[in-house]
Amino acid sequence: MLLHDDRLFPADPVTRGIARRLYATIRDLPIISPHGHTDPRWYAEDKPFPDPATLFVKPDHYIFRMLYSQGIKLEQLGIPRKDGAQVESDPRKIWNLFAKHWYLFRGTPTRLWFEHSLSSIFGINERLSPENADKLYDRIAEKLDAPELRPRALFERFKIEAISTTEGALDDLKWHDMTRASGWGGKVVTAYRPDSVLDPEFEGFAGNLEQFGQLTGEDVATWTGYLAAHRQRRAYFIERGATSSDHGHPTARTANLTQAECEKLFAKILKGKFSAEDADLFRGQMLTEMAKMSLDDGLVLQIHPGSYRNHNPYLFETFGRDMGADIPRRTDYVSALKPLLDAVGNEPNLTVIAFTLDETVYSRELAPLAGHYPALRLGPGWWFLDAPEAMLRFRELSTETAGFYNTVGFNDDTRAYLSIPARHDVARRCDCTYLAKLVAEHRLEEGEAAEVAHDLAYRLAKEAYKL
Repeated sequence: MLLHDDRLFPADPVTRGIARRLYATIRDLPIISPHGHTDPRWYAEDKPFPDPATLFVKPDHYIFRMLYSQGIKLEQLGIPRKDGAQVESDPRKIWNLFAKHWYLFRGTPTRLWFEHSLSSIFGINERLSPENADKLYDRIAEKLDAPELRPRALFERFKIEAISTTEGALDDLKWHDMTRASGWGGKVVTAYRPDSVLDPEFEGFAGNLEQFGQLTGEDVATWTGYLAAHRQRRAYFIERGATSSDHGHPTARTANLTQAECEKLFAKILKGKFSAEDADLFRGQMLTEMAKMSLDDGLVLQIHPGSYRNHNPYLFETFGRDMGADIPRRTDYVSALKPLLDAVGNEPNLTVIAFTLDETVYSRELAPLAGHYPALRLGPGWWFLDAPEAMLRFRELSTETAGFYNTVGFNDDTRAYLSIPARHDVARRCDCTYLAKLVAEHRLEEGEAAEVAHDLAYRLAKEAYKL
């Protein structure tokens, strides 16, 4: 399982040589991880990871969704059920089940990330199999107790300059407070994710809203009080390092209603007597409200639309959210974003980052929009679009009209901590492959390409997210 030095580089020897040279200039740059879902508790407590299964399998929905598709129950992988019923608790059994089905990941980015981690962190250059599963489990488990494998030491080993986690509006951010109070120098910030108190169709919305009011002391039964509560929580997050908000809506719809229309719509939401159209309109209005707030407090606005979240009702009812059943859907941006862009799209001091799961819109909609509006930037390939081929398609489809500098570099968007350097390495190699092609075709000089490679790997993310 030796990781080839030329992995992901072009097969053509001339272009491959250019890609090698470009990559050599950026390979060791620090990592900016401006959006992701690692657990802030890891950095606060700095405890050893308990076992290989908890480290690699249980937190990674890329892994367990593939296994589930082949008939393996999530209970067998130790994923906790909402009702507290028994699930597999022996991490070695979970690891062996994973190893037995490792062949399922052939050709996937998951294999690239996992094998990069085994080799670079644990010095393991054997491909996982049922025959060596116990041996590799023991080798990993033995090293997990070492001080250099604790979260903070790995943070420094990975050359992470800054990382953002993502917390809900009701989170007390105690782990961030603990990390800051510890005196450790690692930069770990949060991001404001208000879906639970912003989306009327979010489970437990009414109770969440009540808690929102109690937490802020604002009268969230009024439109003005509700907005004031968001402003207060955003300020609370900013005090703990937040530079962005994040919104996972089903669509990219935005709205810009009058005050009276907002109050009327909000009253329907509060009564619980609203339609799916009302809920979507409310989410759309709140995106515009969040953008207006960003003009005041400086938070970067991230929009992650286009996912039919929790598509599998059985998994949602049994295990909860984020169980690998988020499915891409067609997404409109030109009409959907227009109300927000009409209101704030010409503001050069605002940054709205649009992501998509529908890559057909890159060249038709997103790149032309980002190539025009000062406030709009394109997020990199995301969930389902983070394979090397999709990363290259993103560059091909977006560069024509948006260029490189209306994008924001790369973010790993991961829950799997050890995959962070692997994911950034894949992105850097893919960008060098794309840039090498432009150099070979005499569309860029190699010096220019090296500058762009540096910007894509480091500068654009750092500046866009104010890190």
